[in-house]
Amino acid sequence: MVKPVRKTSNKNPPILSHEFIIQNHADIVSCIAMVFVVGLMVHATTPIASVFITLQHNVTEAREIPLYSPGIKDWACIFFYSLICIVIHAIIQEYVLDKFSKKLHLSKSKLAIFSTSGQLLVFYLVSAGWALDIAIKEMFLFDISRLWSDYPSPMSFMLKLYFIIQLAYNLHEIPELYFQKTKKEEYFAKATQSVVALALIAIPYFLK
Repeated sequence: MVKPVRKTSNKNPPILSHEFIIQNHADIVSCIAMVFVVGLMVHATTPIASVFITLQHNVTEAREIPLYSPGIKDWACIFFYSLICIVIHAIIQEYVLDKFSKKLHLSKSKLAIFSTSGQLLVFYLVSAGWALDIAIKEMFLFDISRLWSDYPSPMSFMLKLYFIIQLAYNLHEIPELYFQKTKKEEYFAKATQSVVALALIAIPYFLK
């Protein structure tokens, strides 16, 4: 008697399938980011890679403190740091939020809300602390009118980096909707929210 052949279930999804990309998106994105980092180390590609990694539009004139203005090259920097945001998002999800969610035994809908809220909480706490540090160091806290009286004016390194990260975070939220398997009925609303948030920061930033 011929024994029936057992069907072996392949737990690993096909390469480049939607499920494969979603499961391994952090590794894929980190590899893409590493291409830029390695490019910075190679003399031939340093000028190109530096546009994505280092802050551009330096307007320092015979001063010790570097000053920057906004410009079109900032979008390359925003793109690179949005990749970093995706990787950090995955790390926080896997090593922090997932561990808490397993203990809470949440339903699928509540789990999605918990993950989103957790990610935003981390981002807002870091942003608030960073903004406060900049406000103190640049004397905005003690002379709040400088925020509009000196506008537009060149930015310090940390202030420009802060804006870049804010833009990068909002940009990274768009592909994250795909990576997090957002429901179709919620996708448009959440994508619109991310685009609007990105525009609200980008418009005043680039109009400086």
